Amino acid sequence: MTEHRAPGRVKEVTSLANPLVKDIKALALKKFRDQQNAFMAEGLKLVIDALDLGWSIKTLIFAKAGLGNPTIEKVAARTVAAGGTVLEVSEKVLTSITRRDNPQMVVGVFAQRYMPLKDIRPKHGDVWVALDRVRDPGNLGTVIRTVDAVGAKGVILVGETTDPFSLETVRATMGSIFAVPVAKATAEAFLAWRKNFPGLVVGTHLKGSVDYRTVDFSGKPVVLMMGNEQQGLPDTLAESCDRLLRIPQAGRADSLNLAVATGVMLYEIRRGALKLEAGGGA
Repeated sequence: MTEHRAPGRVKEVTSLANPLVKDIKALALKKFRDQQNAFMAEGLKLVIDALDLGWSIKTLIFAKAGLGNPTIEKVAARTVAAGGTVLEVSEKVLTSITRRDNPQMVVGVFAQRYMPLKDIRPKHGDVWVALDRVRDPGNLGTVIRTVDAVGAKGVILVGETTDPFSLETVRATMGSIFAVPVAKATAEAFLAWRKNFPGLVVGTHLKGSVDYRTVDFSGKPVVLMMGNEQQGLPDTLAESCDRLLRIPQAGRADSLNLAVATGVMLYEIRRGALKLEAGGGA
């Protein structure tokens, strides 16, 4: 059975002055992302993954060159069925939207989604990462991607952080933004939630006296708390940790990049749950 496009839902757009294009381009700014409760993700695979994971698509944008591609046509039909708009655009418009010279052929605009902090009820073996005032979109995106890779449960953004739905962060997640729940909270709200947390709360800290490799993380829920890139964990958050840990170093550098340090910690915390299978791995 061939799928018929809903009349009027697929629009051809070649002008950069088109209001729909202007609205999508405005998503580069946090103010407009929040106003529209929307964000952009690039790439056909990412858009399909997002739809499969139940994310709500507002607009699908695809290059004219994609006309006749059965996979793109199917995604367009799914978008229309979900009440979204499909835009068939020129290369010039796509370049302008993505701010890339060689843009992906497909871009999706999705509704933002946060998990309420009160809905996080960690169970046996669950791992969550709490990031204090993370500033760099590349760091945040890489942490979200790493949380996905190790099978941790999600990320809690504490205080004023960079936007998980910025184009730079979404790119750095490589699609994991759609698989990893993200919650956000003030430091006060996080500390109130932490009081009822049933497991182990650990943080990395320069004053940490415990080697991160000596802790038994198995069998209990864990919150890994990581500090801001410049300042580390503030005293209020550090004092709420059960253990303050340190990653030993031998070279001249006096600190690790936040995303790398988080990755090192996550692989240690999840070590018992990670097994190498045929065909798996980086």
